[in-house]
Amino acid sequence: MRILDAAMNRAGEGLRVVEDYARFVCDDPFLTRQIKALRHDFAAATAAFAAADRHAARDADRDVGTTISNEREGERGDAWDVCAAGFKRAEQALRSLEEYGKLLDADFARQIEALRYRLYTLEKAIGVGRSSRDRLEGVRLCVLVDGRDSAAEFERLVGALVEAGVGMIQLRDKRLDDRELIGRARQLQRLTRGTRALCVINDRADIAAAVQADGVHLGQEDMTVKDARAIVGTPMLIGVSTHNIDQARAAVLDGANYLGAGPTFPSHTKEFESFAGLAYLREVATEIRLPTFAIGGITAHNLRDVLASKITRIAVSAAVTQASNPPDAIHELLAILNEVST
Repeated sequence: MRILDAAMNRAGEGLRVVEDYARFVCDDPFLTRQIKALRHDFAAATAAFAAADRHAARDADRDVGTTISNEREGERGDAWDVCAAGFKRAEQALRSLEEYGKLLDADFARQIEALRYRLYTLEKAIGVGRSSRDRLEGVRLCVLVDGRDSAAEFERLVGALVEAGVGMIQLRDKRLDDRELIGRARQLQRLTRGTRALCVINDRADIAAAVQADGVHLGQEDMTVKDARAIVGTPMLIGVSTHNIDQARAAVLDGANYLGAGPTFPSHTKEFESFAGLAYLREVATEIRLPTFAIGGITAHNLRDVLASKITRIAVSAAVTQASNPPDAIHELLAILNEVST
């Protein structure tokens, strides 16, 4: 009972530290609710052991562990270090509860095991969200391009986009065969290497891995984030298109690095049966803190309506690629995007 009491205290303390990070540092309503729910479920599971019994077994004054410490226990570099330590404290305590709980109540041990796995998922989501915000800081505009009619035309377009200051270029082409698509992907990777623009491949995790792109973007009918991660590895960005808030929540917990949210308006390059619209953007902005790009029919004329939803990143295609002067179109979009940060 002394072991269970100590482990319950450690787990509860660690969960509270993690919740405070999600709530006050990340300002993330969705992940805060997830952690709070886990903490409440933990309290319900541990209610099987009466507090009076736990307190009667407690002997903090003569606990030999209180006099043993590690110098690194007092070292924390930033708020994330505090949160990461909270995760480990809670996970290790849950493992101890699970194992020693088997001596008294097998059902309790199974409940704790399930909570431990939920905590692992939340640790991944918060960690991925943190690194994604860092990696995508300043990336406000993504332009989707096809392979054009020739490699030379593709090179001219991508070069102009990079020169104009686009933060992300996504290759999306359903017409080209695999060899041609890989060729264009290699061009894109070469033209963006060493620049501020990220190279992202649509749908094809295999091609993204082959050309060492910066990322791959997945639709709802494509492979899962887990399967894509097995192909592209851990450093590569994985974006996921979402059309409702449940899909956005799932993508966060799956470990996506960023979201596409839409379609917002009718598009000149892709047909949709229905539109998530501005209402969906407002939902995402209210609840999700993972970097999110609004997509679908966005132009300089309706961009301010998008920004009013509090989504501050966009992905466009026709607004740039079909413009008479793509660099001018980019500069106009970036000028409007920058209004929200000035």
